[in-house]
Amino acid sequence: MSIDLTAARQRLLDLKEELLALSRNGNDDRKPVVLDQQSVGRLSRLDSMQVQAMAKAADSRRAMSIRRIEAALKRIDEGEYGWCVECGEGIAPKRLESDPSAPRCSACA
Repeated sequence: MSIDLTAARQRLLDLKEELLALSRNGNDDRKPVVLDQQSVGRLSRLDSMQVQAMAKAADSRRAMSIRRIEAALKRIDEGEYGWCVECGEGIAPKRLESDPSAPRCSACA
């Protein structure tokens, strides 16, 4: 199997930085919603709470993606990148092109 590990590492690092930047930019949306009915009506507060919940869920998904990226970088360092963590078979290069942090082959996924 022929995988350009340098390119894979750079792509993973770029994806990680992009996710971290998105997380930093969403800090305000995850802050607690203040109950101040004088300045914000009930529906506006509900909207704010929904935005907060969606921002927290998005941040949770980003954190999971960052953990997958870090695991993929570790597999590169250990010489295990491109091999399925379940069965040990090679992961298709097209699969890694689509998701460079993929830990499993198509059959095991």
